[in-house]
Order: sequence, then structure tokens, then C-alpha cells
Amino acid sequence: MNKKQNLRRSGAKIMASLILLLGSLAYIMVLAVINGSFGFLCAMGVTLMGAVGVAKALGETISLSYAAIVALAIGCGVLRGLLRYLEQYSNHYIAFRLLAVLRDKIFAALRELCPAKLESKQKGAIIAMITSDIETLEVFYAHTISPICIAVIVSLCVLVFVAAASSWHLALVALFGFVIVGIVVPLISSGKLKASGVRYRAEFAAFNAYFLDSIKGIKDIVLNNAGKEREKEVNHRSDVLLAETKKMKHDTTKAAAATELCVSLFILLTLAVGIFLVANDMLTIGRMVIGVVAVFGSFGPVIAISALPGNLTQTFASGDRVLNLLAEKPAVTSVKNGKHFDFENLTVNKLSFSYDGQTQVLSEICMHAEKGEIVGIVGESGCGKSTFLKLLLRFWQKSKGEIAYNGTDIDHLDTDSLLENVTMVSQVTYLFDETIEENLRIAKPDATMEEIETACKMASIHDFILRLPDGYNTKVGALGDNLSAGEKQRIGLARAFLRGSELILLDEPTSNVDSINEGIILKALKEQKRKKSIILVSHRESTMAIADRIYRVEGGRMYEQRRK
Repeated sequence: MNKKQNLRRSGAKIMASLILLLGSLAYIMVLAVINGSFGFLCAMGVTLMGAVGVAKALGETISLSYAAIVALAIGCGVLRGLLRYLEQYSNHYIAFRLLAVLRDKIFAALRELCPAKLESKQKGAIIAMITSDIETLEVFYAHTISPICIAVIVSLCVLVFVAAASSWHLALVALFGFVIVGIVVPLISSGKLKASGVRYRAEFAAFNAYFLDSIKGIKDIVLNNAGKEREKEVNHRSDVLLAETKKMKHDTTKAAAATELCVSLFILLTLAVGIFLVANDMLTIGRMVIGVVAVFGSFGPVIAISALPGNLTQTFASGDRVLNLLAEKPAVTSVKNGKHFDFENLTVNKLSFSYDGQTQVLSEICMHAEKGEIVGIVGESGCGKSTFLKLLLRFWQKSKGEIAYNGTDIDHLDTDSLLENVTMVSQVTYLFDETIEENLRIAKPDATMEEIETACKMASIHDFILRLPDGYNTKVGALGDNLSAGEKQRIGLARAFLRGSELILLDEPTSNVDSINEGIILKALKEQKRKKSIILVSHRESTMAIADRIYRVEGGRMYEQRRK
């Protein structure tokens, strides 16, 4: 936890970027600002009318009657309630509409980054972003933008009114107070609160990620008797998060106390200047009362601004994380309006790839696959077999060389067409907390029950499903814990068969099954080669028995292996 956490953007840039997301909702924000400004002026009008009544009683020439003054005070109070409602309704309407828009943008960004860029991201941190970070931004849209605008408008109106109706001396004191309370104090506070806010959000995301991993791996934790150690680490991380929370709250409280102190001092200074002006016959007592009361009641909006840094530190940290994700470039860009094709053959020529641009994972790879054959790729774990399959789906951008389907390089093929023709079954199959049937229909939503059962028979999982309490309607269970790794893998294989792609990429399809089920699956795969092409990756030599041709991967290089 010693890594220094910093915002990539300044607070001003984050605010500007978030404001730009308003788009067509900007007019509602303008309406909220107008309602809020007039609403606060109406709130001031209630006490100001009281001051006008006092000034009239002191002999000040006031054209309004007492009845009119009372009526105006009541009218201001009623209008204040109505305008306040409209302001809050507008702010929260914008906030919640934008939260939905932001979540949509985040999911769209995750889809673009998937799968390459997401392999290095903690799932807990992503969940924290989708939930708590987005919720934090609600504070910005509902309680930040309009208060700042309202404070500026109300302060200008008060300065003009005090200068015209009372004294420019009092207006000058008010201006000085507004600048100190609304600008200087928040700037000083934000500088101190920025670091603690960023650290808090970083610790919160890290704790989320670690706690989620602990829940997902609870079975392995218990089996390895690692519960006490894991509990100790969870408690440690919780204590660290609590310490950061206390630090942030402490800094926020000090900032609020400084604001209240400054407001109190400026109120006393305004009163002192008013008394001085009256004592020196520079101002009548009635107009002094009106001016002082107007200044007294005008600090509300600037106090709201001064209180913003405590919330904005978290908002900026959350906003920065969200904007970072939205700005992140995917490892590959989807090809739109590219060439469409129906798979006939695959040719790989002098393919090389590196994740970091320095360490070669694959070098000068050459291979080919024809329709109606099974091509085996064998090699030790970590030799680059899985990476090769991902390159065939363009999950990563190849460094150099050619991957050609039907003679057309993969970079010129339409991405949707590529994914229609090629399906991959990875080593780990993710199952949603839905029924087995619904999990299978991900591959083909309009599949008939007969098609689903045929695919499951081919994957040697049909009989197992029928033995379950509700058959194909059995719920998988949270995180798929009701199924073994081998059963999940066979459901993944059934998905591939159900999808019906012409080329199926299988990454260790029998790694989690016993020898009997391996034989059944391999037999099903061999029967499919009349209709499909299959590229079969495995570290097991026995799996290669059904392959028409075999390639061996060693040290990032691939060569065709002759049959013995």
C-alpha cells in the first residue's frame, strides 16, 4: 500500500470532462441554476423584508406599506419552497439520467477493452467503479455544478443590492468575504484533501478486489486451512481503509471549521463596519440594518462551495478512474465494414507477437488448417499456445506476419464476421447464475431444445444434466459452484457446438476431465470434423490422437510434427 496514488488529471480538467458529458441535458442544468438562484434570493427576501420593516419603523423612507412588506415576505417563503423543489428535481433528474448514461458508457468501454485489456485488471476494482465510483459522481452532478453557479449569481446580486440600497463599503466587505470563503478557503482545503481522497478511493477499490477474491476462493481457502491468514489480511486491509477514512473525515472537519470561522469573522466585520458608518453619519441606521441583514443572509451559497472540497476529493478520484477507463484504448480496434467470409482455410505465415514490445512470446509461426480437418497444437504450459489462439480471434494485435482466412489477412476482415466463423472454448468456462439452458442459449438464443440437447450429447454432458433435479432448468448457482470444473468445461464445449461456427478453437478441452470422458469428447470432436474445422490445443500427447496434423510449440516457435 505504499504506492503513491495520484490523479492523472487536474480537478479542473476532471470537472470540465464531466460537464461535457451533460450533452443534451445541459438545458435542464441551466433551469436548475435559475431555479436555485431565484430560490435562494427568495429565501433571503423573507429576512430582508423583516429588515425593511424594521428600517421603516426606524423612520427610513420606505414606499412599501407594512401589509405589502408582510405579503412579500410570505410570497418569498412560498416561492422559495417551490423553486427549491424544482431545483432539486432538476439536479437529481440530471444526476440519475447521467449515471445511467455513464454505466452504459463504462460497459461499452469494457466491451471494447475485452478481453485483452481486462486480463490485467482486478475484477473487484471494476465492480467498485461500476457501483461506488458512479454513485460518487452523483454528488458532482446533483450537488456541485449548480451550487457553484448559484453562488456566483447570488453573490453578484447581493453586491449590487447592498451597494445600491445601503453602502458600497458594506458591499466591499461582502465581496472580500465571498472571495475568502468561496475561493481561498476551498482552494486551500482541496490541496490538503486531494491526497487523502485519492488514497481513500484507491484503498476502497483495493479492499473491494481483495474481499471479492476471498469470497470467490473461499473453498480453496478452507481446503488449504488458510482461513486465519486470509482473515488477518482482510482485517489489516480493513484497518488501513478505516485509517484513511478517519484521516479524510478529520481533514474535512477541519476544513468545515475553518469555513465557519471565516464566515463568523466576516459577519462581525460587516456589523462593525456598519456601526462605524452609522457612528460617522455616513449611513442611516435603517439602511445599515438592511445592508447588514442582506450580507448576513448571503453566505449560504458560498458556504456550500467551501464545503465542496470534502466531497470533491472523492468525486475527482472517482471521476478520474472512470475517465481513465473511458479514455483507455483497446488492444485492438474492431473492424467495421471489413470483408465478410465463410471459412474455408486458415494460413499463418511468419507470425510474431510480444505483449510488451520487447519479450517475444511467439516468433516466425507458420501453420495452416483446412476445412474438415483437426489440427493439433501441443506444447508445455506457458509456451504460447493460448496466446496463439487469441491472435487467431484478433483479441491481441499481432506484431508482424500474417493470419489469413480464405487468403484475406485478419486485419481486413469484419470483426463480426470473424466471430461468426470462429468460436473459442477457453480453459476456464464462465457460467452465469442462471439455468443451464439459459447459459447454453448465450451461444444461440433462438436454438430449439433439440439443438441444445444434441450439442450437449456431443459434449458428453447431456446425461449428467438429465440427472440434475430440474434438468436443463437447474440453476447453476452463484459463481457456478454447483458444478465441477470438468462439467463447466463440457458446458463450454456444448456452447461451441451449439453456436455452429465453421472453425472451433479448443484450448485444453480435456484438461479437467478423466480419461473416460476425454475419450468420449475426443470421439465427438472427431465425428464433427466432417462438418467443422477444429484447432485443438493441449499439453497432453494423448489428446493429439484424433488430429490429422500436429504442430509442436517450443520456445515460442512452432513446427509441424511428423507422425511416428
